[in-house]
This record gives sequence, structure tokens and C-alpha cells, in this order.
Amino acid sequence: MDPTTSSTYVYGRSATEDHLEDWDLLPSVSAGALSQEVCSKDQEAEERSKFKSRLVSAWNSVKYGWSLRQKSKFNKSSPLIMLGKTYNLKDDGDKESFRRAFASFLWLTYRRGFPPLPGSSLTTDSGWGCVLRTGQMLLAQGLLIHLMPPGWTWAVKYCAAKDDLDLLHPADGAECGWAGEEGGNTRGRKLSVGSLLDRPKLAKHRMVVSWFADHPAAPFGIHKLVELGKSSGKKAGDWYGPSIVAHILKKAVAASVDLPNLVVYVAQDCTVYLQDVRGLCERPPPHCWKSVIVLVPVRLGGQELNPSYISCVKLLMLQCCIGIIGGKPKHSLFFVGFQDDHLLYLDPHYCQPTVNIKKDNFALESFHCKYPRKMAFSRMDPSCTIGFYAKGQNEFEGMCAAVNEAVSTSAETYPMFIFSDEKRWDVEEEGIPRTNSITYLQRDNVLDNEDGNSMDEFVLI
Repeated sequence: MDPTTSSTYVYGRSATEDHLEDWDLLPSVSAGALSQEVCSKDQEAEERSKFKSRLVSAWNSVKYGWSLRQKSKFNKSSPLIMLGKTYNLKDDGDKESFRRAFASFLWLTYRRGFPPLPGSSLTTDSGWGCVLRTGQMLLAQGLLIHLMPPGWTWAVKYCAAKDDLDLLHPADGAECGWAGEEGGNTRGRKLSVGSLLDRPKLAKHRMVVSWFADHPAAPFGIHKLVELGKSSGKKAGDWYGPSIVAHILKKAVAASVDLPNLVVYVAQDCTVYLQDVRGLCERPPPHCWKSVIVLVPVRLGGQELNPSYISCVKLLMLQCCIGIIGGKPKHSLFFVGFQDDHLLYLDPHYCQPTVNIKKDNFALESFHCKYPRKMAFSRMDPSCTIGFYAKGQNEFEGMCAAVNEAVSTSAETYPMFIFSDEKRWDVEEEGIPRTNSITYLQRDNVLDNEDGNSMDEFVLI
């Protein structure tokens, strides 16, 4: 008899007690004591987890807060490329345009002190959520291009500075200041922001920021992304690879009621299937094509970046490119440009306090970065996801032509990815790669190894 089918096996002996010699029969008092002991251990484990999270948050705040303020050196003699635009730093006008353009990216970093994440007691993503944050930054850039007018930049003015990349406080009347302290001139900031909120562009910018808030109700906040990651076998505290994050972003946009005219397509097997994209975007007349964000997860080498693909990473030269989720091993960064042999990036590892976006005129300073950083191409981890945006059908066809030309520049190397006119008939639900597919590389326990290089989820090219 199965001992779990009768309560008499726990709280008293039955007529067949001679068959129960191998079972420990606990009285109700002992069971209660055991329950209290287990509860106490759970509470201790939860407290240890919270203490560890606070410790990691503090370490990241110190480590990356210090490195963040180290100014990168840029070459005035070389052009600087950033998402399809070229800046000549010798020219004061270009230098000012670069400052404004870089400061307009949404900078989404580790946060602490937000409501517990789904299925956990974690109130910070410090130490594990960097790929989710870089994914947020890539999506945010796509949304800004989708919603804001061409050439939009954040309404912040800068003064000349000794260092080319040192962005000073905005002039009077700008939307908000760079002061990091909440206790600054709050009244002045509220007055200046309040006088500008009626402007559609500024209100829309603030709306986009609120979509990425660290709150369960935010459509692209960390709570929503963690919740959507459960169907991929992920939970809060896990390492998320660039490929899985791409699929999570696709689900998040599909679930959003705020973006009915935008879809996200994730390439499969390093192939963009054009019929699948058209199927997502086409609508019957008189409706126009839906805008599309195309995400292409790739692996540009084995253990290290294959130098043959460095020229292809310069897809950042294309105006249709919205950035790259990449980085160093187990250290995700958001790449937005390059100069010479160095990539330009935003770093999500600085842990900041959570901002309450429900407050009127909530501070925007922590969502924008004034310190451009550089990293050598050779240090780039080969695992990455490249993002593109097309407003309509003509833009999509032009994007395909421009990208196809860029990835086919080297005849000696297999392209990073390809475009196919065919339709992928065996698309799996939500497109998560199969572990038994011969075109994918899966290493055992790679996600549990902090020293690993996250080689799962990617096609070998």
C-alpha cells in the first residue's frame, strides 16, 4: 500500500500496523515542530539571499560607479560611427551632435529596491540581469525611433568642456539636470519639467521611459521579462543568453497593448526568412505594413571572436541598425557605435536605486548616460544579437539590401547570417532552439559555470 494514500500512517496506527515497521510515524506535535524548523530554515535562506543581493549591489555600485567616470579617449582625427551616423570630432558642431545623440540613448542598468520578482524574493537584478538590461536598451532604441520624429534628441543642452566627452549640466530651461542627488534643486526641476510636459515629444519620451520601469505593471520592465522567461525555463537569478532575451522581447512586444503597429521578428538558424517577416507585417488595405524590429542572434566564432567578422560587426554603420546586445564573457554590454578598432557601448552594471515612475515629473537623470565607453573589438564575446528596425515595407526592403551587402563583404568567410525568400515551416513555438538540432551547439552545464562563455543557443558559422 502506498503510505501517502492514508492519513493513518502519520497520526495513528491502523489494524495493519504490522506492515508499517519501516515507516517513521510522527505525532502531530513533532510534525508541527518540524514545520517550524523548516520555516525557520527557509527564512534564514531568504535572509542570506537578500544579504547577498545587497552585497553584490553595493559592489557593483562601487566598482562600476568608479569606472563609469573614467573618461574614454577618442581620436579627433578618425571618424566616429554611431548607429548610421558619422561624427567628425574636430568639428564643434559634430562634437555637440554626438554628445546630444549619445545622451539620448535610454540607459537601463541594474536596479535595487524594486518589488520582488515573480517566483522569488529578489528585489534587485544585480549580478545576473545584465543581458536583460542590454536587451531593454536595444528595444528602447527601437521604440524611440518608432515613436519619435527623425533626428530627435533628448532636450538637454551642454556647455563646452575641457574633455570632449565630459557633459556638463544643462542650461536653464532644459528638461532636467545631470545632478545625481535627489535632494538637489527639486523645485526648479519640477518647474522646468512641468512647463514642458505639454510638448508631445517630451511627454512621449517620458512615456517610453515608464514602459521600462522596475514595476510588475510595466510592459517591458524586468518583472515582465522575468515572467515571460519562465516559458523558456528561466527564472529570476538565472543567466539569460542573448538569444533567449531576443525571444523574450518578441513576446513582450506582442503582449503590449501600446504598440499595435509594431512587431518583433527573431531570426532562426542565422537566417531571416522573408516570407515569415512579411506574414507578420502585412495587413489588408487600407492598413499599412506594421513596423518591424528584426533581431538576429549569432555567434561570431568559437571561444573568441573570429577576426574575419570584425568588419561585419560594423553593421553599426547602417541607419537601420539599432544596436547590438553583446559584451565580454558573462558581462553584457550594449554596443551602439565604433571608432577605429574600438566599440562604443553603454554598460548596465552600475546598480542604481529604483525610480518611482508614478510620481509626477519623476527624475530622468538615471535613465541617461553622459559617459561614452570604448572597448577593443578583440575583447568582444562572439555571442551577440544584432537589432534592426524598418518603419514600413519600403524601408524593410531597403534594410534587407543594405544588410545583405554588408554581411557579404568577405567572400572567404561564411556570412554572419543570410536572407531567404522561403518560409520556415518548422518554426517552433516562440522559436526557442531545440537541444537536439544538429545546427546548434549545446554544452552541458554551461549556464552554471561563471567562467563559461555562454556558447548555448547559437548557430556555428
